[in-house]
This record gives sequence, structure tokens and C-alpha cells, in this order.
Amino acid sequence: MSDTKSEQSDAQEKLDLRVDASGMLRWNDACFPCAIGKNGINQSKIEGDGTTPLGNFPLRRVLYRPDRLSPPRSALPTAPLSPRDGWCKDPSHSLYNQQVRQPVQASCELLWRTDGIYDLIVVLGHNDSPVVPGTGSALFLHVAADNLKATKGSIALRQNDLLTILGKCDPCARLCVDDIEALALEGRRESAQASGNNPLDASFGTSR
Repeated sequence: MSDTKSEQSDAQEKLDLRVDASGMLRWNDACFPCAIGKNGINQSKIEGDGTTPLGNFPLRRVLYRPDRLSPPRSALPTAPLSPRDGWCKDPSHSLYNQQVRQPVQASCELLWRTDGIYDLIVVLGHNDSPVVPGTGSALFLHVAADNLKATKGSIALRQNDLLTILGKCDPCARLCVDDIEALALEGRRESAQASGNNPLDASFGTSR
């Protein structure tokens, strides 16, 4: 029985996307630079604190801007955005941490933006089963701003990298946020490269 559990754990580990404090997302032996919250990683996420929560989060569904992108290839449920779409970030509202259509009498994150960061969104299963008021909303995997600028708490990738991952990842994959020191991770990468196991796999289209 323990061997079966270990095998299941190993299989899940191979599916998962792992994000660390050094700003790298690791998946299938490839590494993709990413942005995390401007105030780092936090085990006890609070609404508006600018941190990325520690933990393992299912990939719920994909949202995209149909005026800017074709429907992305993905095994996840996919839906187009509209100009009225938003995400409620008001802890006192009954729709807190849910997608909404404007107008809503609550503070909301607008999903139809003039910049490109929400052209492609993966909704993550954070604080949604059940929703706990004040412990964070609108945690996404989305398109990074210029120069991989830090986020308000979400994880952001270059658009091509995000499309690459979406096209190949399993719907049972999770996004796992690890609070590991950047220096320890760098040492691990150097050891892997010295042994000939290069974590940067060009076949996954990693951009620079």
C-alpha cells in the first residue's frame, strides 16, 4: 500500500508546476522565468498584502481575450472574456473571490485591461473550497508585464511560455509554490548542470 502511495505521489510530482522564491517555474525538467508577488511568498495570505501564497493549487480553468488571442490549446476548460468581466476582491461581499459581470456593487479586479497581462489567465484553486473572506482573491497564472515585473500576488509568465505549458500540461496538474531560498535553488541548478542534466529544455520553447 505504501509503495502504491509513493508511486502516486511521484506521478503527481511529475505533473505539477513548481514555483520558487527565486522567480523560476519548473516543469518537466524545464525552467521558465516568472514573476511572483512584490512582497514575496507568505504562508498566511491576506487580501491586498502583495504576497504569493504558499501551497499547492489546482488549475481550474483558462480565460482569454478573444479580440487578441485565438482560443488557446489546453486540456483545461477554456472560456473567452468579455469587457464586463471582473473578479470580486471585496471580502464583505457574497461574491468574494469569484468571477463577476459588471456592474457589481463591490470592489473588483477588472479582467478586460488595456495592457496585456490578462490576455491569458489560468484561474488557480486558491481560497475557493470554501471561500474564506479576507484570505486572498484573484490568484491567477497570467501573462507577465514587461521585464517580469513583480505582481500583486499572482504568478506571471511570458505569454509564449504560458501557451507552451497550457498546450502540454495535464488537467490534474497543480501549481505548487515553494518557499525555498534562492541560493539553495541556484546551487541545485549548478549541480544539475554539472552532471549534464540541463534544466533548460529548448523543446519546450523557453523564451529569454
